[in-house]
Amino acid sequence: MKPTKRTQLGRLPNRGAYDSVTIHGILDAAFLAHVGFQADGQPIVIPTLYGREENKLYLHGSAASRMLRELESGVPACVTVTIVDGFVLARSAFHHSMNYRSVVAFGIARKIDGAEEKERALRVISEHLMAGRWEDVRPPTAKELKATAVLEFAIEEASAKIRTGPPVDDEDDYSLPVWAGVLPVVLEEKEPIADSRLAKATPVPKYIRRAR
Repeated sequence: MKPTKRTQLGRLPNRGAYDSVTIHGILDAAFLAHVGFQADGQPIVIPTLYGREENKLYLHGSAASRMLRELESGVPACVTVTIVDGFVLARSAFHHSMNYRSVVAFGIARKIDGAEEKERALRVISEHLMAGRWEDVRPPTAKELKATAVLEFAIEEASAKIRTGPPVDDEDDYSLPVWAGVLPVVLEEKEPIADSRLAKATPVPKYIRRAR
């Protein structure tokens, strides 16, 4: 993707990336998106899970969801994801920062109506969150599919912004007796907690063990 007026980074442009490999890689590593749009003259931002397929994102929720009803009307939308990799602790308050990977994507969503296409999109979302889970669970019924709205968000324009590395202090501050560096931040799955009503002797699936 080439940078456009909407996606070109104005501040710290050296941290920007516009290639699909970088953008898709960040989208695949994250799982929570924030969707921004305008309704009745009011900006609204909603967090939601998603799944990616090629240059499309799938969003889902209740058929009564305000966000999905607004998006399916064809309003312009912005989807952002951010992964925090570390707290960057500098010698001065001014130069503190974070190491992160983020994506800002612009586009318009369309509603998916066909049951087969809708179920396939839901599978993409499920597999994005936990690969292998869809084959293990009961598929949605016709009634459940009807109660669920699924949207396809085609990415028209997007940019990534990434920061890595240590703090960058003013030269005069490097001699200060203040600890400086990076405190890494990692999202870590813990030991699975079984549902209290789980049938006895039901093993933890291998794909959940792999996720840890």
